[in-house]
Amino acid sequence: MTKLQLENSEIIVGVDFTDNTRVNEILTEDKNGSFLLYPGKDNFNLSIRKSSEINSFMGNNPHIFLLDGTWPCARKMLKLSKNLQKLKRVSFDNKIKSKFIIKQQPEALCLSTIESVYTVLNLLKEGDLEQCETKGFLIPFEKMIEYQLEYMLNPNSKHYRSTAKREIIPKNIYKENLKRSILFERES
Repeated sequence: MTKLQLENSEIIVGVDFTDNTRVNEILTEDKNGSFLLYPGKDNFNLSIRKSSEINSFMGNNPHIFLLDGTWPCARKMLKLSKNLQKLKRVSFDNKIKSKFIIKQQPEALCLSTIESVYTVLNLLKEGDLEQCETKGFLIPFEKMIEYQLEYMLNPNSKHYRSTAKREIIPKNIYKENLKRSILFERES
């Protein structure tokens, strides 16, 4: 979904990218800086940097790698990919809750990939490093969530189970509840 919304991006499928030809081509291009979007305490935080700092740090044509998957899968990709471990990391301060309400996140402020990309694009726009329009960027994501909720709660669906537990659990349960479950909240 992110690829469809993000012009000039590509998907490289795998888990260990250490010997991935395409990833290593991008990493060795002299005219471009490569970075990894991944949380951490020693990262270059786009949220607190001035435009001049962002431009100086990232250069004119940066490549930002995203590890798209569940949090455990993203950690595994980074652990196995020696080339990505060497990249400078960028991050941001998140102040919003994910709209991905039917999937449990490890912590309250963890975002989906598309929400993270949206946030980074807007921060890069503020830093004059990106000029793309983000106004409708999250619409497909929001429509997907709407469809998932509608499907899950529709008694006419062939997958609807009237015996299924339909308790609405607030989206503020994270690490305490380690079993996989569907979480969502209804707006009043």
